[in-house]
Amino acid sequence: MTIASSSPPSRLPAGGATEAHNKPRTRRDDVSENRGDGRLAAAFIAPALLGFLVFLLWPTLRGIYLSFTRFNLLTPAEWVGLDNYVRMVNDPIFWDSLTVTVEYVVINIGVQTVAALAIAVLLQRLTQSAMLRGIVLTPYLMSNVVAGLVWLWILDAQLGIGNEIISALGADRIPFLADETWAIPTIALINVWRHVGYTALLLFAGLQAIPNDMYEAARVDGASEWRMFWRITMPLLRPVLAVVLIMTVIGSFQVFDTVAVTTAGGPANATNVLQYYIYGSAFGRFQFGYASAMSVALLIVLSAITILQYRLTRAGRTDLG
Repeated sequence: MTIASSSPPSRLPAGGATEAHNKPRTRRDDVSENRGDGRLAAAFIAPALLGFLVFLLWPTLRGIYLSFTRFNLLTPAEWVGLDNYVRMVNDPIFWDSLTVTVEYVVINIGVQTVAALAIAVLLQRLTQSAMLRGIVLTPYLMSNVVAGLVWLWILDAQLGIGNEIISALGADRIPFLADETWAIPTIALINVWRHVGYTALLLFAGLQAIPNDMYEAARVDGASEWRMFWRITMPLLRPVLAVVLIMTVIGSFQVFDTVAVTTAGGPANATNVLQYYIYGSAFGRFQFGYASAMSVALLIVLSAITILQYRLTRAGRTDLG
């Protein structure tokens, strides 16, 4: 005869399942989870990091090294110390190119910033049309080379439709890209036409972050649109405007393609901007060491300007509470 076991069946204490589910996390659990998140983050960052190392960091370090050498692609680099920098300081063409570049930057940034700010405010205050924003952005979708060629044909002194209109109005034809006085302002305005829509949309995005309640309260107090612009819009837009200025200034100092396809540095070096002079030294005269020295000098100038702009405009701070 079999005797059944009299031991009572095991029971879980009341709320046992809940207690098991709510078991306190250990440090090992946190480390394991963080490690998993870290691997996922590394997987997403890896392509961009690889591109940064291969196409930005390594060429920069290589260029800094070459700036201390004499190198022409045909023979090994020969270390010459600071000779390239001494030559650069005593090179009148370098200083003339830097002056031309600064003139271009002043015209381009001045006109572009004012125009982009006006467009952005009009887009925010008068209309929210996505189609209109797309139209404003259209010139930016065109490459600099194409834009330069189109305007070269439009502004041609003999056959360009721009000068045909000027002539029809009874004025003398203007050699926009063939005259030393007109060449740099013309190139600057061509690039303003191409980039102003993109800059305006960046500023428009910044305007969207300003609460409408502030404008409504100002209207109740009887403030005009002009007063609201200076007392509300400009102070609250300052961080975004500062970042946009830093980006556009850096981009303007690197102007090259528009000059290359329109004037090729002429007439009489009137548009021989620094990037074009660096290009000519490297690929025209095969003086890669000297070209690298000028590139390093441009890097130092842009870094100094960026730091100065960032501090003067207080780009890292906002007046929004």
